[in-house]
Amino acid sequence: MSAVADAPAGAPVSTDLTVGGMTCAACVGRVERTLARIDGVTAGVNLATGRARVLHPAGVAVGDLVAAVERAGFTAAPAGAGQPPVDRAEEPAERWRLLVTALAAVPVVVLSMVPALQFPAWQWVCFALAVPVVTWGSAGFHRRARQGLRHGTATMDTLVSLGVVASFGWSAYALVFGGAGGLGMRMPFSLTADGGGGAHVYLEAAVGVPLFVLAGRLLEGRVRRRTGSALRALAELGAKEVCVRDPRSGQERLIPIEQLLPGGVFVVRPGERVATDGVVVEGGSALDLSLLTGESAPVEVGPGDAVAGATVNVGGALVVRATAVGADTQLARITALVADAQAGKARAQRLADAVAGVFVPCVLAVAVAVLGFWLGAGADPQAAVTAAVAVLVVACPCALGLATPTALLAATGRGAELGVLVRGPEVLESLRRIDTVVLDKTGTLTTGRTELGELTVVPGVEADEVLRLAGAVEQRSEHPVGRAVLSAARARCGSLPAVAAFAATAGVGVTGSVEGRAVRVVRPEDSSAELPAVLAGARDRAGAAGRTPVLVELDGRAVALLAVGDTLRSGSWRALHRLRALGLETVLLTGDGPGAARAVAAELGIERVHCSASPARKAEVVAELRAAGRTTAVVGDGVNDAVALASADLGVALASGSDAAIGAAGLTLVRGDIEAVVDAVRLARRTLATIRVNLLWAFGYNLVLIPLAAVGLLNPMLAAVAMSLSSLLVVGNSLRLRTWQPGRGAGRPGGGPRRGAAGVAG
Repeated sequence: MSAVADAPAGAPVSTDLTVGGMTCAACVGRVERTLARIDGVTAGVNLATGRARVLHPAGVAVGDLVAAVERAGFTAAPAGAGQPPVDRAEEPAERWRLLVTALAAVPVVVLSMVPALQFPAWQWVCFALAVPVVTWGSAGFHRRARQGLRHGTATMDTLVSLGVVASFGWSAYALVFGGAGGLGMRMPFSLTADGGGGAHVYLEAAVGVPLFVLAGRLLEGRVRRRTGSALRALAELGAKEVCVRDPRSGQERLIPIEQLLPGGVFVVRPGERVATDGVVVEGGSALDLSLLTGESAPVEVGPGDAVAGATVNVGGALVVRATAVGADTQLARITALVADAQAGKARAQRLADAVAGVFVPCVLAVAVAVLGFWLGAGADPQAAVTAAVAVLVVACPCALGLATPTALLAATGRGAELGVLVRGPEVLESLRRIDTVVLDKTGTLTTGRTELGELTVVPGVEADEVLRLAGAVEQRSEHPVGRAVLSAARARCGSLPAVAAFAATAGVGVTGSVEGRAVRVVRPEDSSAELPAVLAGARDRAGAAGRTPVLVELDGRAVALLAVGDTLRSGSWRALHRLRALGLETVLLTGDGPGAARAVAAELGIERVHCSASPARKAEVVAELRAAGRTTAVVGDGVNDAVALASADLGVALASGSDAAIGAAGLTLVRGDIEAVVDAVRLARRTLATIRVNLLWAFGYNLVLIPLAAVGLLNPMLAAVAMSLSSLLVVGNSLRLRTWQPGRGAGRPGGGPRRGAAGVAG
């Protein structure tokens, strides 16, 4: 994948490469250094995904980058070129190599460990079985170690190769020259002089090390691929074919999705996926958005409603006009964001890679020092060799290289499944440090749509009857307030009666005759009817909350007052409650006036309110908070929020918001529920905790086992088992993030969460 076509002249180009053959963090460093030797090129390599993101001048061809990686001893290809990941393509060959190695190695290990099974000249049988393991079974280790040597670097393969060669070489010497061919083998458990008169052989270590490393690497690769399953699942969501309808003849036919153009009309039958983003032109149904946004409840759609590709039609048939195809669809943008997040590096990962770059040479030095020390101390040469080989094998930095990227891979994938798109690993680190959340009001805490909020009626009048008559009059109105009243009336009362003698007066309201009754829906100040006290109080409450009061008259009598305006999003109260429970301070920052702002703040329990704020003022408030030592996240959805989003420590945008807001944000909430902010914070904290555990294990494992190996308390074969298990434990711990579940917030006091439906008072 390359961004050459979109890059302005002179700007660096971003290219992703799939790199094969990397086994540890030292390999990562080698690939990065190799690419950095090309003028103007910088690269970041992710061991868990097997990908390199390369920034290079437009004049540097992708083929040159691939050739550089291959000269370093690895395989490479442009990512997204259609070929499978390199490690997956090599898996069948690796399985055969492991099978043959196991068939030859297991008899050697069993004969070495069980004296009762030993027979005359059994050492030579073991030697014959060990030859194919050391040469063919371990060929990959030797080849990569040799390539690293040519480039002056050492990796995990260097340590394994040296350990296998040293064990086998010493055993061959002992068999041919040391008299071991006629002696029973026995395992040394201390570094003391051997009084048995013969040299020990270590063929069980020579075959056991590659056996366990190959098995561990195969299992590790499979588990690592599971951590990246979210990205593959997103890529597989897209439709392969689409049923298009000819607008003239009405005939339908199947075509490949690549042939669908914007403006084309296609059919979505029950149970099918929506082929691409579009607008419904015919039919009504419910769509399951869970695979794309994490939203569990199906969403009703009808003519004029926008639909997203890859969502599932769980109701009736739909006819949709395509508005975006290919890379412009919401699914494609989500997939790109997840891929970008998984390609980046967190600060902890950069530190671990830097440590691994010097770790292997240090291990080689320690192994040589251990060998020299015990030889100088008069210990048996074979015991000294055993200790040195054990140090080489047990110290492979696989776990260190996988500790951070596998956790980030699993977390970003899980976030995407829950409708939380993370732009990069640094965003997760920022989320962990957030202590203040600054929230926009309109479109963020509220729906941003004009809706009926409260309906107050005088005693003795039925609320539903008043709403039915008012909605009937508003059927012919085009005013947003009238549409809100009509929508609420249809939702609560179903079908509405016809209106006669309809008249609309700009800035005043509408009148008409419904079922023989004179109905007026007007501003309170334009009414000549006497206003009862209960309606006067409702009018004052509506004004204080920033809503529009609308009076309903029946036959010249004021009978009801409707408060119309923006309403809280479902889950806003729970989200604010949960944010405060996490120890985060909440601030309301809005361009709305004091009445509307303070009413929402009071309802949600927000103490700090900044109202009537321009885009520049919003950025100033964020700067003031940061200057006071607060680490801020700004949540918004509009163009007027873009500056504040960009100036905060972390910007959080709703996917339903403007492109400017999404572009300025580091975190995008695909589902229209700001509780996803809470989920993102909790997921980030869990991810960083997982990384800390992984790094603690990776470093602690080496700190404990290297000294044990150095003093002769760890056999090389057991060292290989421990090394493989350490990598599997790290990856398995990261994999737990794939099953992480968001918590459930407490309900709104006094009832369920507010849904924006009309309340009734009387």
